[in-house]
Amino acid sequence: MLSQEWEGVMAGTGRLFILVKNNRWAPGSFPNTPEGEEVFTISEERFNAALAKFPGLADRVDPFFDWDEDNFRSSVAKADILLAWNLPTEGLADRARNLSWIHCIGAGVEHMLPLNWLPAGVELTNSKGVHSSKAGEYGLMAALMLHNHVPAMVTNQRNRKYDTLYSTPIAGKKMVFVGTGSLGGAAIRKLAPLGPELIGVNRHGRAVEGCSKVVPTGEIDSVLPDADLLYLAVPDTPETQGLIDRRRLDMLGPACGIVNVGRQSAMDYDALCDKLDAGELAGAVLDVFTPEPVEAGSRLWTTPNLVITPHVSADDGSSYVPLTLDLFFRNLERFLEGRELLNRVNRELGY
Repeated sequence: MLSQEWEGVMAGTGRLFILVKNNRWAPGSFPNTPEGEEVFTISEERFNAALAKFPGLADRVDPFFDWDEDNFRSSVAKADILLAWNLPTEGLADRARNLSWIHCIGAGVEHMLPLNWLPAGVELTNSKGVHSSKAGEYGLMAALMLHNHVPAMVTNQRNRKYDTLYSTPIAGKKMVFVGTGSLGGAAIRKLAPLGPELIGVNRHGRAVEGCSKVVPTGEIDSVLPDADLLYLAVPDTPETQGLIDRRRLDMLGPACGIVNVGRQSAMDYDALCDKLDAGELAGAVLDVFTPEPVEAGSRLWTTPNLVITPHVSADDGSSYVPLTLDLFFRNLERFLEGRELLNRVNRELGY
């Protein structure tokens, strides 16, 4: 059932004012390419197409589609719900007195941290897990690329060098997954049937389906030296920043490959490049960077045995918005029923 407060709102207006804040693309921002703007824009057409699957909601919402901060100040003053990637947070409690829920269209909310701006009583949710199918396929691809020396072959091709690089089946290889949530877990599920030994690392050492062993983050050093693959899938939080530093990279063997689909802040990329330049790691596949796009002068472009993918590991160009809106409308049903929302962000932990 609706809370008394929301019963009053619905009785007065009959509809919830939903502010949809889209972003125009801009270098170093989100989206950071013209193609990205098309992928991530929640248009009225896309909104209505997703809403059609929830006929009980059609007469209970009043959406307004905006861009950047064109009409934000006036619109947020009326908004009951905000659907956005980012927002001006200063003084939000005074400027948005009707606001009860913000949904971030991405999985990570590090760009909003710390959450001391979030008004008391306002829920914050994210899209964690919505795009895990794509993330799992990417993880399978990246792991197989590294196991089959593809980053090295790409470097050889760039240098016009024909060098026979053989590989074996991946069964029995040891893979360490730092972060076993929606992104890491999806890759684990795809790789498990192929028979590698999968070891998880997460905050509390919580068991993970598909992993033969899971250790808490504080014990990560115990599993790094024997890793054939190190897979990073952690958000940007104070706890994860600098997690894989130069010291921990030095613990990895020369046959180890690295994948990062979480955030650059978890790894020292300069130290990684040094290791790859020296031939002290087998290769790397990186999907996340700060800033994005990768700057033209970055050493990442010329580091050997390194494959750059442009932050696409979990982003499906055709279904990103439909999947996001499906989660949002399922949550809206729960919101109207007074039930706990899915994907609530912990204010203290930042994810």
